[in-house]
Amino acid sequence: MNWIDEVSVKLKKKNQVLFSKNSEYIQDLIILFEAQSHQVMALWAFDFASESIAKLEEKYPEEKRPREALEAAKNWTSGKIKMRLAQRKILDCHAFAKEIDNKEDIAICHSIGQACAVVHTAGHAIGYPIYDLTAIIYKYGIENCKDAVEKRKQEYIEKITYCNEHLCDYQDTWADFMLK
Repeated sequence: MNWIDEVSVKLKKKNQVLFSKNSEYIQDLIILFEAQSHQVMALWAFDFASESIAKLEEKYPEEKRPREALEAAKNWTSGKIKMRLAQRKILDCHAFAKEIDNKEDIAICHSIGQACAVVHTAGHAIGYPIYDLTAIIYKYGIENCKDAVEKRKQEYIEKITYCNEHLCDYQDTWADFMLK
């Protein structure tokens, strides 16, 4: 079954999230992500979260929780704040998703939360594409999303390469737990 058929089944079942860790389409991403350092995955996640926040801020200019979650995650990464404070901000970002009705925007909120949670464990990284790709499908519809989804997946892969090549350019400090 190709990914479009898999997603179509989930849409018919009225699933809100259209990909999962078991989705065949993202297995290569899982393998790629597992081969990366925690620092690379954090930088990768922060870049994509920033993009997603910009999309939300266009529609919800007064809403600060997604940006606050990212700022807290970055501060946690560098050891400036403790996990509990960052976790609270990340959960607040997820809470925003429960306050809106647009399926695309809900998925974007959750993608940001997952990206920010990469600081806790790099395993959260796959949550970003799960929700981000879901948002793309809600934006374009299943009939018109193929090119956008496949292009976005390629962007994830290219950004990993970029983050690996530019890890030494990171200007802030890393908290000790990020170096393990």
